[in-house]
Amino acid sequence: MGPLVIIAAGGTGGHMFPARAFGDAIVARGGQVALITDPRGKRYTEGFPAKDILILPVTNADEGGLRGKIDAGFAVMKSLSLVRPFMKDLHPDAIIGFGGYPTFPVLASSGKVPVLVHEQNAVLGRVNRLFQGKAVAIASGFAQLEGLDEPDKHVVVGNPVRQAIVNARLGGYPDLSSGDLRILVTGGSQGARILGAVVPEAIAALPEHIRARLFVSHQVREEQCDGARDIYVQAGVGCEVWPFFKDMADRLAKCHLVIGRAGASTVSETAVVGRPAILVPLPGATNDHQTFNAKALASVGAADIIQEQAFTASKLTDLLGNRLTAPDELQKRAKAAKSVGQPDAAEALADLVYRAISQNQLAVA
Repeated sequence: MGPLVIIAAGGTGGHMFPARAFGDAIVARGGQVALITDPRGKRYTEGFPAKDILILPVTNADEGGLRGKIDAGFAVMKSLSLVRPFMKDLHPDAIIGFGGYPTFPVLASSGKVPVLVHEQNAVLGRVNRLFQGKAVAIASGFAQLEGLDEPDKHVVVGNPVRQAIVNARLGGYPDLSSGDLRILVTGGSQGARILGAVVPEAIAALPEHIRARLFVSHQVREEQCDGARDIYVQAGVGCEVWPFFKDMADRLAKCHLVIGRAGASTVSETAVVGRPAILVPLPGATNDHQTFNAKALASVGAADIIQEQAFTASKLTDLLGNRLTAPDELQKRAKAAKSVGQPDAAEALADLVYRAISQNQLAVA
C-alpha cells in the first residue's frame, strides 16, 4: 500500500472540490487519503476517496461578535483534542492543507510529518499564510500569489479539477453557426443573490433575435428560482433554473459563455474547459481575492470583469449584446481561456507531495 496523506480542507466547494480531485489522484497511484473538514464539508464527502473522515467543530471566529470569538476558541481546543489521536492512529506520511478553519488545528498538530499547503486563490488565505513558514512547499492555483513570505517554497501547480472537467476540455468549443447559444450562470456553491436578480432581467432586455437562440442554465438561490424562471419564460428564453447543478462539467462543455462569481474553482474550471466569461467578484472576499482570481482570465483576454457595485441589468445587457453577436470574438476568448487552463494540476500536486514524502524519508534515514 502506498503512502497515506491527510487532507485538511474547509467546508466550501472552493476548498473541497480541489481537495477531492487531489485525493483521487493519490488513490489512483495506490496511495490512501484521510479527510479532516468541518460540518459544512459533510455535504461534499459523498464519494470522497477517504479511508477515514474526521469532522471538526471549528467555527468562523469573525461571526457572532465577542461570543462568537469565545465559541470559536473553545471549538479550536476541542478540535485539537480530536485531531491528535486521529493522526496518531493513522501515522500519515504527509499532511496537506487546502485552507479554511479546519486546517488550523491539523497543521498545528503535525509534529514531524511534512506539511504542504495549497492555496486555490490568488491571495494566501489566513491559515495558509500563518503556516507558510512550517510548510515544506506552498502550492498555488494561480501564478500570482499575494501574501507570500516564503517565495523559495512557492510552486505553481494550478487548481485540481474533477476528471469530468478535464474530459470536458477535450470536446472543444461548441459550434456557433446554428442551434442554441448557451449561457451558464453560476454563483459558486452557495449561489449568488445578485446574479439571480440581475442576469434574468438583463437577458430579458436583449433583442428578440438574440433571445430566440438563447438557452440559459442558471444556478440560483432556492428562494429566487421561481422568479428567475418566470422572467426567462416570459422573455421566450429556454432555461433550466435550479439551486445546484450536479453535472457542472456537462453544462460547461455545452455552454458558449459563463457568467459567475470569480471563486477559484469557477475560474479554474472555466479555464480548463476553455470558455469565455463575465465575472463578478464577490465584494468583501478576504483581501479581495476574487478580483485577483478574475484577472488571471481577464489578463489574457478571456473574461470581462464587472465589480458588483457596477453590475446592473442595463450594463450586462449591453455587454451580452456585444459578446453574443461576435462569434469570432467568443471563439478567440475561448481559446485564450483554454491557454491558461491547467488540466494536470491534480497530478502536479500529487507529484509535489510524493517528493516531500521521499525527501522526508531520506532525511529520517
